[in-house]
Amino acid sequence: MPELPEVETIRRQLAPLVESRALLEVAILDERWSRPLHPRELEEALRGRTVERLGRRGKYLLWGFSGDIHLAQHLRMTGSVLVDPDGEPPYTRVRMRFGARRGAGAAGQRRQVSLVVTDPRRFGTGELLVGGDALERFLDERLGLEPFDEGFTSAYLREIVRGRTAPIKAVLLDQRRVAGVGNIYADEALHRAGIHPLRPAGKLTGAQLERLREGIVGALAAGIDARGASIDDFRHVDGVRGSFQDEFRVHLRAGESCGVCGGPIVKIVAAGRGTYVCERCQRPPRQARRTR
Repeated sequence: MPELPEVETIRRQLAPLVESRALLEVAILDERWSRPLHPRELEEALRGRTVERLGRRGKYLLWGFSGDIHLAQHLRMTGSVLVDPDGEPPYTRVRMRFGARRGAGAAGQRRQVSLVVTDPRRFGTGELLVGGDALERFLDERLGLEPFDEGFTSAYLREIVRGRTAPIKAVLLDQRRVAGVGNIYADEALHRAGIHPLRPAGKLTGAQLERLREGIVGALAAGIDARGASIDDFRHVDGVRGSFQDEFRVHLRAGESCGVCGGPIVKIVAAGRGTYVCERCQRPPRQARRTR
């Protein structure tokens, strides 16, 4: 699933190509993508509007169109955005064509741009939001703080874990508390912090929470620097793979040696997800040790 670094990579690549361009044509080929709106309703709301800004919050791509019209796009598990593909890729769910920038001098700015959204499993969505207030309500109902927000401190983490008996990994995967972290970056962040994924969230000390904050920010920043991880369907807008999978410390590395301590990396289940951990660096809580 594309997580914060993958979606931010797409945003950075796509924004210079679509901002200040009018959306000349849009065709939604899968009615699931636009629910609860019928595809034609969403097409009519967007067609002819200019992309004023392409933003991101958490795992959402946020299209800001002229007239205070917004589209919150989520790629879910297998979504990709491709620009000017050769032919029509498999599993195309949405097609868009953008006009040339007005008054642009360079040939690359004058030409039109085509975009497709592909999604083998059909979980991706695009939701229309009319007005900035509607956009903020939509996001506030679904997302907690971004890890790169200045308010994302160890004190904030202490607040969201207080009294929680759930494993810390479950808290990290809850988008209402930490926006943008998914399975990959939760594993990587917890290893950086030296915290076992099954440790009860409310039992973490102040020092552990500070390490966790640093681990989350560090893992996400490394993912952005590597332009995302391509382990399944994620691709850049030109179809190129990201490279963060080559830098994983633990994720998908069961049976290999930890690069920090040399101990074995194992796969367990935490928060219902396949989870990778070095149990020398990340000491299991007592309850987890007793059940093995």
